[in-house]
Amino acid sequence: MKRRDLLQAAPLLALPGLSWAQDKYPSKPITIICPYPAGGNTDQRSRQFGRFLSTALGVPVVVDNKGGAGGNIGTDAIARAKPDGYTIGMGNFAPMAVNPTMFKKVSFDPRKDFAPICLIERGPLVLMVRPDSPFKNIKDIIAAARAKPGHLTYANGGTGGSHHLAAEMFKARAGIFITNIPYRGGAPATIDLMSGQVDMMFEQMYAASANIRAGKLRPLGITSLQRSPLFPDVPTMAEQGFPGFEINNWQGFIAPAGTPPAIIQRLNEVTNQALADPTIKAQMLSQGNELGGGTPEQFAAHIKAEAERWGKLVKTAGLSAD
Repeated sequence: MKRRDLLQAAPLLALPGLSWAQDKYPSKPITIICPYPAGGNTDQRSRQFGRFLSTALGVPVVVDNKGGAGGNIGTDAIARAKPDGYTIGMGNFAPMAVNPTMFKKVSFDPRKDFAPICLIERGPLVLMVRPDSPFKNIKDIIAAARAKPGHLTYANGGTGGSHHLAAEMFKARAGIFITNIPYRGGAPATIDLMSGQVDMMFEQMYAASANIRAGKLRPLGITSLQRSPLFPDVPTMAEQGFPGFEINNWQGFIAPAGTPPAIIQRLNEVTNQALADPTIKAQMLSQGNELGGGTPEQFAAHIKAEAERWGKLVKTAGLSAD
């Protein structure tokens, strides 16, 4: 390279996040840490987007499941990874917005220990009862709960998760008390709901839709601000007397804090491309999810707002996972 060419290149080399090595990113396999076990929605989404990233970036992408402690173990592993763009992870609603307040001790700070990359999706929940339940709408549940406080029960598919927080938000807004029955996952909670062991449950749309279509469970309300295209006859919680009642089980890619901005931007671009892919887009929408996308800064603002919102609810309701 001539001296003149070197001088022209010097300003580029001085920019934050740029180097000869980063210009060649990626040059080796990328690992996506999934903070939940294999088989669940977060695992499936990690693998789906991992395949797209692998094709787009030209390197292998491996998903490493590190489940446990409500997503805290895997999320901590993301925070502690080397910030070079070769280890990223899925940041989820519970560990990023709820667990730091719900658990007495969490080893990571969602606002300081991560570099948000891109929001992938938001998934509304649906309040369900058995087909033979006497509750035909939200007003029926409120009336019964006020008549016999604590007599009604709701299934909680995971302490600190969206199932749990949606029910607690409903209780707080309605001024009622319904007994929380915790489960280790949405599947066993749904089984007990269908068998009559519990009275109701908030479940993520993607997991609830099959049982609703089969007539095994009856939906009463959606936690999005607009009705779901999957079930246009089911009213929102907002329509039934709870304006602004919105809760989504969201997730998106994050990286360890300190990951070079140029790498974050590259991963953001590819993730947005994946969200525009017709096959991926159709599959996500078919599950009742809302597509994410946007900039790293927008995802950072979303995480901050969600952490503040749910942290207040956890403190006010006195919720704890310990």
